[in-house]
This record gives sequence, structure tokens and C-alpha cells, in this order.
Amino acid sequence: MEIQWLIFGGLVFLALFLDLFVFHRKPHKVSVKESLLFSAFWVLIGLSFGVYVWHAKGEQAFVEYITGYLLEKALSLDNIFVFILIFSYFQIPEEYRHKVLFWGVFGAIVMRAIFIFAGISLIERFDWINYIFGLILIISAVKLLSTEDKAFNPEDTLVYKIAKRLLPMRPDLQRGKFFVKEGRKIYATPMFLTLIFVESSDLMFAIDSVPAILSVSKDPFVVYTSNIFAILGLRSLYFAASAVLSLFHYLHYGLAFILGFIGVKMLISDFYHIPVFVSLLLIVSSILLSILASLVKKKHD
Repeated sequence: MEIQWLIFGGLVFLALFLDLFVFHRKPHKVSVKESLLFSAFWVLIGLSFGVYVWHAKGEQAFVEYITGYLLEKALSLDNIFVFILIFSYFQIPEEYRHKVLFWGVFGAIVMRAIFIFAGISLIERFDWINYIFGLILIISAVKLLSTEDKAFNPEDTLVYKIAKRLLPMRPDLQRGKFFVKEGRKIYATPMFLTLIFVESSDLMFAIDSVPAILSVSKDPFVVYTSNIFAILGLRSLYFAASAVLSLFHYLHYGLAFILGFIGVKMLISDFYHIPVFVSLLLIVSSILLSILASLVKKKHD
């Protein structure tokens, strides 16, 4: 078991090192073509690791890994909408957005570990926690269906008020730096404030995605690796999808269906077990149908 974790950790470390210090060593605007190439690269890495899971742990673990991977990929589309609002509000230039997303993903790797292992521990100790997770997902699905587009105003949030109170701030970007030193005092920049909002948004999304992926598998290795490899490609996916996500008018219906289905699955798990391949089929179908319906609507309009 330890060798599996070492292989996973080494691969993630190598990928992050290449991403920050080789591929994106100099700040620049990420084009759609570049983002698509990197998105394909991360998908290839994630699926290749799935083949390793099949070899190391068997076919059932492989199906659970792929299902968890696609589930997290689908739910992460909702993150991208929020990232677009955050970057627009703080007026972060496109050449600096990758840096914010990189450290945002790095923080997410740590937070997801805490959430996932805590969740597995709770499920092992308390059977009724499945009902709590199921209700959380169903409530999230209803909120996703009923939420209307509203103006994004971070100044009204508790996160913004605490950050402004605790951190001395400078209003300018300081060439993409998170902090700047003036005399003996260190000031935070809008880049760091943006990073705080990216991290806090991922924390909120983890409340949905972690219970969802725990409905697919209880194997810590399968759950964590599938989750992390899906998250690693989120930065490249942002640059590729931010230009077209607004066209997918019905995408939130597909995401809401996924959350609702997984919630119901957890609520009835003591009475009826829905096979993992059925979950995989429904996740893929709901996203494809919502995208197809959006494209049909756009053509009709």
C-alpha cells in the first residue's frame, strides 16, 4: 500500500513542479489552444493513473476511480463560474491568473485530504452519517436549481471583512506578487486576496464534492487520487472553458441532477445498492444532455 501512495505523491509533485517552474515559469496570457493542450495532458495523466489503479487494485477499483474522476470533473465546472466572477471583480490580468489558480489547487490538495479522510473516518464510525451527507447533496441540488444570477460582491462576505481587518493591504497588483515589503512592514496585494477567495470557494465546493465521491468508493486511495487528479486539471480547464461556459445555459440542471442522484443514492444505500457503473453512466449522460440542450437552445435563439 505504501508504494502506491509514494507513486501517487511522486507523480503529483513532478507534475506540479513542471507546471510552475517549466511550463509557466514566466507570467503570460494562456491562450485557448494552450489551455486545451494542457487540459488534454492532465486528462491523459489522470486516465493513465486509472490504468495503474486497475493493475494495482483490480477492475472494481478502476471503475470507482473513473467514476470519481468524472464526478469531480463535472462538479468542478461550477467552480469555474465562481473563479470567473472572482477574477473579474478583483480585475486580475489574465497573465497572473494561472499563478493564483496554481496555489489555489495546491491548497485544495491539502484541504481535500482533510475532508476525505475525515469523511471516511466518520462513515466507518457512524453509519447514519450517510444520511447527513445525502441530505447535504440534495439541499445543494435544490439550491443549484433555485439560485438566480446575482451580482458578486465580496465586500459583503465574512471572508473579505476578516481579511481586510487582519491584513494590511496595498491596492495595486505589484507585478503579480502576493505580498510586498515596504520598510519593515509587509502588505498583502489584491492577488493574495483573490487567492483567499479561490481557496474559500473550493472549501465550499468540497462540502458537496467530498460526500458525493464517498458515495462511489470508501477506499481512501481511490477516493483521494481520483479527486486530486481531477482537480489538477482545473487550472487548464478554466482557461479553456471560461470562454464558452456562459453558452451552456442548462449545465446547472445537469449538475443539480448529479448532486440529487448521489444524495438519493446515499439515503437508500442501506436498502438498495446502486452499482457504480450505473452512477458512471448517469453522470456522463446528464452532462452530455445538458450541454446538448444548451447548444440546441443557442441555435434556436
